[in-house]
Amino acid sequence: DNFSVPAFTPVLLNISIILSAIFLSQYLATPIMALAWGVLIGGVAQLFFQIPFLLKIKKLPKIQFGHHEAITTLKKRMIPALFGVSVSQINLLIDTMIASTLVAGSVSWLYYSDRLLELPLALIGIALATVALAKLSNYYAKNDSKGFKKTINKALLYALLLGMPSCIGLVLLSEELIITLFQYEAFDAYAAKKSSLSLQAYGSGLMAFIAVKILAPVFLSRGDTKTPVKAGIVAMTSNILLNLILAYYYGHVGLAVATSISALINASLLYYFLLKQSIFKFSAAFYKMLYKV
Repeated sequence: DNFSVPAFTPVLLNISIILSAIFLSQYLATPIMALAWGVLIGGVAQLFFQIPFLLKIKKLPKIQFGHHEAITTLKKRMIPALFGVSVSQINLLIDTMIASTLVAGSVSWLYYSDRLLELPLALIGIALATVALAKLSNYYAKNDSKGFKKTINKALLYALLLGMPSCIGLVLLSEELIITLFQYEAFDAYAAKKSSLSLQAYGSGLMAFIAVKILAPVFLSRGDTKTPVKAGIVAMTSNILLNLILAYYYGHVGLAVATSISALINASLLYYFLLKQSIFKFSAAFYKMLYKV
């Protein structure tokens, strides 16, 4: 349950990239390569920063070359688990690929709006999912169904309390946010307007994106990697079909709308499977919080 150290490590990556851009770029034949070096240096810094803390709590893993049953289990579950929790990111990648076939600027407009979507998604969705997964796995191992359900409910309540205002803010203040952060030189008012439209589409699906981040680990904590994959495949297929249809009529905005709808489909399917397997259902407190928010 030690989350503070790994939560801080991304700061080292950001600092490394910034310092490399400022100081290292002037010594390279291709200055932009400083950013790549910054990522590499930051990654190494993140790794070594955590070692003293792991030693302190006696949790530093030892490198072993022998066979172990747990490794076999890990290999079987790793790829399905990664796919199940990464569907949203894969869909965003698909958006970018299709956007490259649209009018000039579409890729940039989607990219900048996605940057603003990822901020609350990381701060709320990924943070809650990280904490919840550890607790859910612990409760499941102890066969504590009450604690298991309570953890899911609390995670969703926090997601609702923090995510809904963020969702509304991204939609209502989309243009102001884009202008403030990105409008400069070549990125003019026209580009800002186009980016704000796709941000509205992405922002409207923020709660669905967060819900997927929280609900998928519920299955993973139980050793079930198949269910998130099933939901993910349906969501991804829906995203591709909707992309092809909506992009024809609405361009890059249609791509963002398709991704938000597919996230909603993914979250709905995950909740449906939770209900079907009698694992979890929304409590009265959830609906009460929804009404208040």
